[in-house]
Amino acid sequence: MKILFTFYVPSGGVETLNRLRCEALKEIGIEGHLLYLEGGSGLQNISGIPVYISPTDDELHNLLKLHMYDAIIATSDYLMTQRLRQVGYTGPIVYELQGLGTREQAEQALKEAEPILRECCQAALMPPTSHLVELVTELCPSIPRYIFPNPLDTVTFSPRAVEASARPIIAWIGRLDKNKNWELFLHIAHSLVLAKPELLFWIFLDDKLSSEAGNNSFWEIVRLRGLNEHLQVFSNAPHSSMPNYLSSVGESGGFLLSTSYLEGFGYAVAEAISCRCPVLSSDSDGVRFFIRHNETGKFFDMGDVSGAVKEALELMNDHRLREKIRSNGHEFISGLMTPRQYAESFRQMLLTL
Repeated sequence: MKILFTFYVPSGGVETLNRLRCEALKEIGIEGHLLYLEGGSGLQNISGIPVYISPTDDELHNLLKLHMYDAIIATSDYLMTQRLRQVGYTGPIVYELQGLGTREQAEQALKEAEPILRECCQAALMPPTSHLVELVTELCPSIPRYIFPNPLDTVTFSPRAVEASARPIIAWIGRLDKNKNWELFLHIAHSLVLAKPELLFWIFLDDKLSSEAGNNSFWEIVRLRGLNEHLQVFSNAPHSSMPNYLSSVGESGGFLLSTSYLEGFGYAVAEAISCRCPVLSSDSDGVRFFIRHNETGKFFDMGDVSGAVKEALELMNDHRLREKIRSNGHEFISGLMTPRQYAESFRQMLLTL
């Protein structure tokens, strides 16, 4: 059996998801290929998996004819489902929902997508993220739904032996876009530095996905808030290096700060917890799958800077609570869906199609 996964660009959570599931499916005899509309920094993470970049319609037709895929999973890009039919693909197409930005953006996308999906798709696939499930149920009621969690690689993402930093490190991972809410992060960072001047901030960016205007705004706010000396940016860090970075953050006495308005799944949060790096996150859908407040992580209300600072200081200063969160989080993540379990759920979906 051979499957094609399509997405816009190899970056972020979907790049991680595609790579993990291709490796897991291979173990049960299913060959996965990847197609992206553009190149991206995530290509450095991929090996041993066929990858196709930005094919023309003729190239796409020839690719489909050559490999005769048993099914195609089109992630987020509903127009791709229509394009696949137009170039002659007749097999099952599954539209996969991952993220789609804010709830308003996801709702608008699905309203536009519904007639195309009804005509071109056999099913919809999504993680058990409440706003995605609710929107698909309401807006695309005629399309069969498959709902199971994304796989987590808790073998690679496990605590590493690292040398502890003398200064607490707070990490932030994302793109400079509205949904990741980077301006809130910088506001919180400024307030935390006033309380703990020794803090360091590690920022992990995919700068290929950031506009020039976004980059300029980011650095202007950094300058205005006096954060330059506290901040280190890691551009397009290889995914394989993240367990070491996250372990270093956890051992420093710091944490991962997530400020997103909404996450479809939240791979960065899950991977941090798996490395015993505690997480403080805006209380948003998606990451609620991993975080129980003061048990496996911490939440703050969106936009509440003083509340975020209070939770952050408690996470750094209350060592007993911190260690409970680190231990509980690691244990909880270890019990979630493994790549092998994901592959079996995926195979059952294919068999019904």
